[in-house]
Amino acid sequence: MQNYKTITTSLTTAGVAELVLNRAEVHNAFDDSMIGELIDALKTLAANPAVRVLLLKSLGKNFSAGADLNWMRSMAEKNYRQNLEDAGQLAELMRQLDNFPAPTIALVQGAAFGGALGLVSCCDIAVAEQGASFCLSEVKIGLIPAVISPYVMRAIGERASRRYFLTAERFDASTALNLGLVHQLVDAGGLSGAAEHFVGILLNNSPAALRSAKELMAAVHNQPINQQLIHNTSERIATIRVSAEGQEGLTAFLQKRTPAWIRSE
Repeated sequence: MQNYKTITTSLTTAGVAELVLNRAEVHNAFDDSMIGELIDALKTLAANPAVRVLLLKSLGKNFSAGADLNWMRSMAEKNYRQNLEDAGQLAELMRQLDNFPAPTIALVQGAAFGGALGLVSCCDIAVAEQGASFCLSEVKIGLIPAVISPYVMRAIGERASRRYFLTAERFDASTALNLGLVHQLVDAGGLSGAAEHFVGILLNNSPAALRSAKELMAAVHNQPINQQLIHNTSERIATIRVSAEGQEGLTAFLQKRTPAWIRSE
């Protein structure tokens, strides 16, 4: 895997990729360097057909404190065009993670503030430690959570967004669970076990079907149920039924055997 300065990446023989924020000394805060490296890593991993699951995690006691102070200071000195380009990079990071072809799992400990909520919202599954805390703190410093807003609002809904976008309140892991931002809470030190649990489930499922399911969800979300959508979904199931993995899965089910994509230990 490629060497980065602000993140690390790895890939197991089973196809489990890890993308790790590695700036624990500044609470894994974003800057332009980290954003660029995250985009590059996501593109590289997305292009690798061996990747079956992606774990997004971080080193240290906090998942991410959001924007780096020095980066924020530099943005204040830039003009509109430069800020637009800068925001475009963060938007591209969110897009790359949201559109990642394989299942993604966020593992959250400590603080997840600002843009970090965008990362969590873009992942398919999110697990947090009981002691984790979250905050959309932008309005406290005269800003707005603009780039991450489509993903956060999709995760927690408009009603909760109205509260937390405007108040910048810090909320705990139980609230994050109730809002739908995370799917499961674990005790301190339990993230690895939760990751192993979900990875085991996902690796039992067809890799092609998982990718197709993600494409399906993106295609049908918020779309009107009309003849065009009905035809689109009919085409998708017909296509995957006659695909190699679709045929293997159906045959294995009917023959009561393990499908070929499940590794024998």
